[in-house]
Parts: sequence; structure tokens; C-alpha cells
Amino acid sequence: MKTSDFNYHLPEELIAQEPLADRASSRLMILDKETGAIEHRHFRDIKEYLRPGDCLVLNDTRVMPARLIGAREDTGTRVEFLLLSRKDMDTWEVLTYPGKKARPGHRVSFGDGKLVGEVMDVVEGGNRLVKFTYDGVFEAVLDELGEMPLPPYITHKLEDKERYQTVYAKHTGSAAAPTAGLHFTPQLLQELEEMGVILAHVTLHVGLGTFRPVKVDDVQNHEMHSEYYVVEEAEAEKINEARRKGGRIVSVGTTSTRTLESVTDEDGVVHAQSGYTKIFIYPGYRFKAIDCLITNFHLPESTLIMLVSALAGKEHVLHAYEVAVEEKYRFFSFGDAMFIQ
Repeated sequence: MKTSDFNYHLPEELIAQEPLADRASSRLMILDKETGAIEHRHFRDIKEYLRPGDCLVLNDTRVMPARLIGAREDTGTRVEFLLLSRKDMDTWEVLTYPGKKARPGHRVSFGDGKLVGEVMDVVEGGNRLVKFTYDGVFEAVLDELGEMPLPPYITHKLEDKERYQTVYAKHTGSAAAPTAGLHFTPQLLQELEEMGVILAHVTLHVGLGTFRPVKVDDVQNHEMHSEYYVVEEAEAEKINEARRKGGRIVSVGTTSTRTLESVTDEDGVVHAQSGYTKIFIYPGYRFKAIDCLITNFHLPESTLIMLVSALAGKEHVLHAYEVAVEEKYRFFSFGDAMFIQ
């Protein structure tokens, strides 16, 4: 299976640069995974496609304002850090730019010294281990000095940081948003609960590997990035109970999907646990946990479009993307959504 099999043409003007004023007003493509049939609706219409007893699984991770712009203490050279994962209380794995300006021993100051990072080591992939010093609580300092790490295809400045968070974001740790969930409003979630849809939460801290292109020709040779997840006992039981009673498991986003498929056994039972997953889902994969998927429109040749193709079939998905381009849907993080049923 070739990476190029998952390519499609996308006019640049269809890449959404800003979120809509009303989260639930985005467009929603309905895709039947068995027949490939397509409907065009708006996201708030999701209520018409979910049933009492269905379980909607939401990733409640919260995005860190993980982009820091500072200067080398010795030269004043501008250096950008992107926090990837916490190794201990004050040490982080960091993506640096330019990398040659952040070598072991270099110290970078942010906010006139409110936060200082010393590069300790270079790790696999060229990332840096950085130890930070600061006064007070790290999260408070980061919230003051950091910016949202928007994907490189978004060039507009985000005025409101909360628009790159889901309304149910709770556990801080992501370098990117689980964007399928950005369409939900508190009112919509309340309406779904009132009609008998069960809401369950999992946590997967999204890494920047989400945006890294697949660089190998053969899909099976691609190595996935590792991401940390948590599934609590009460949430696993909600999902299992819904399944036992005949409800569908509806995953909100590829991150929720990867979490569920990582903790579900061959009998379809979801287990409460935490750890790191590198699961790579592409056509040929047999789904154990989910029945339906709410997702955005993804980059060509990405692991995300491969996951969607595994669920709905590559031909159905690529045809749906062609239709989305013709109908001028908005693509990627701040774009429109698809419901695969």
C-alpha cells in the first residue's frame, strides 16, 4: 500500500484559517461507510444521526500554550521552543528553531527572564531536552508567556486562545487540539444528553507527530509517534455498558479512536488503563471498539486520512474528499466535519 494512494488535490483557499463564530454552524458531511452515500448538513444536525443509547466518546485533553519565543542569554539570538512532552517536573522534550542556536549548554530567556530554559541534551529526531527555571508555578508562567501551537498551515493569528480548545477540555498536556471536538457547544452536548446519548471521556495528549508527513513510500514502513493516554474505570464502564445494551460507540476524532482501539480487547471490551500508544490504523485494520466516527477533513497522505480510510474504505473517503472540494468545504483544524456511520 503506497502513501501516494492517499493523495488528493486541495486548493489552498479551502484551508480554514480561522474558527467560525458559532462552533456548531460548521458544515457536516454524512458518509455511509457501507455504500459511500453522501449527505450535506450542518454540525448541529448531528442530533438527527445519533440515537438514544449511543455513546459519544470525547477526548478531554487540553492544549498547552506550548510555543515560546525567546532569546539566547549570551547572544540575544531569537530562538523558538515548542514543548512536546514533560519528562519530569522541570524538564521537557522540546522542538527548537533554529536548532543550531539551541545546543547543549545554551540558555534561552523568555519574558525578560521570567522563564529560562537550559538545553541539556539532544535526543533522537533532533529534539532537545530542556530544563526550565522560573518563579512560581510553571503552568501559570507558561499561560502568561506561551502561545497556542497552531499547525503550520494556519497563518492567521488566533485572537482567542479558547477557540483552539474544546469546550470540555480538562487535562492539560497536548501540543495540538483534538479538532473534531471543536464543533461542539455546551448547549449541543446538553441536548444530546437529554435525548439519551451517553457522553464518555478519554484523554490522549496529542503530539506534533499528528502533523508530520508520512515520508516512506510504503505505508507499512511508517513508524507512528507515541502519545500518552488515560482511560478511567468509570468511563470504560460507560462505553462497555452502552455496547452491552446495543448502543453504537461514536468516536469524536482520530485521537479518541486511537485511544479506544489501544485499550479494547478482541472481544470488544474497553479496559481502564493508562500508557503510551503508537497504534497505526490504516486500511486492512479490523476495528474492535468504534462503530462511527466524527472527524475533520485531513491532510493528503497523512496517517489521519489513512485511519479514516480504514473505517470507511479508501475509495469512499477519497470520493468524499473530491466532493468536499467541489462543494467548497473548509479543511483541516478549523474546518468542517464529517460523520461516518
